[in-house]
Amino acid sequence: MKTYINAFIEAFKGTAEWTWSSIIFDVPWYTNYFWGLIVISLIVWLLEMAFPWRKEQSIIRKDFWLDGFYMFFNFFIFSIMIDGIYKMLGLVFGEIGLTSKSLAILDISAWAPWLQLLIFFIILDFVQWFTHVLLHKYSFLWRFHKVHHSVKEMGFAAHLRYHWMENILYKPLKTFGVMIIGGFEPNQAYIIHFITIAIGHLNHANIKITWGPLKYIFNNPVMHLYHHAYLVPEGRNGMNYGISLSIWDYIFKTNYIPEDSGTVEIGFEGEDQFPDDFIGQSLSGFGKEE
Repeated sequence: MKTYINAFIEAFKGTAEWTWSSIIFDVPWYTNYFWGLIVISLIVWLLEMAFPWRKEQSIIRKDFWLDGFYMFFNFFIFSIMIDGIYKMLGLVFGEIGLTSKSLAILDISAWAPWLQLLIFFIILDFVQWFTHVLLHKYSFLWRFHKVHHSVKEMGFAAHLRYHWMENILYKPLKTFGVMIIGGFEPNQAYIIHFITIAIGHLNHANIKITWGPLKYIFNNPVMHLYHHAYLVPEGRNGMNYGISLSIWDYIFKTNYIPEDSGTVEIGFEGEDQFPDDFIGQSLSGFGKEE
């Protein structure tokens, strides 16, 4: 037990110290996730101001500051709180023989760096797409995912507005994705981190981008707006589940873009009874579904 407690404490301290080091610029700029998030957010926000898709929407849109808080809570505060638990679980899995080597089906460690990054990106994006589908398909998961869909006006910061339970749901599956490539994470994985943040911000931004023919590969704001649509086509739990890549939706026939005016109503049925503050939303999902 002492080993687990020490592992928890060390992981907690390590993540907290790394976050603080990032804030005070004591880590290399290219791996500084804290200020990197701020820079990307400011760039996309400026693009929203310069090229607004929904021109009637305010620059400081509804719930702008709430979503801004979610960005830092989910990326940094919650990570500090939860990394110790993941470290303990890693020790448990190791003791029962469930390691990256035991699950590996592909070893990319000897591949060219650019190919390592590409495979890493594709596998993790598919795992997140699949997890996203599950969040919509099963009611006990949808209860938590409602937080993300409670956004009433789309903007870049809505990207990271989600229930803290999603961190717990996503991370083990993302870890599994890394394990099937031998537990290997490319040295330049920070590049993928910043690319996915930028794509996610753009997908939620008040900007009209479709990427032309590349829309069949990369997700975009027009496609993702319909993911947040209030009305879902009959027989579906949702549509356009793509995170960074749209290709999974086209492959598995979950794509849906009937038009591109940007005027579609977003939200979900019963949202008028849903909490509109951080504490209320953080506690939502645990009670009995009404």
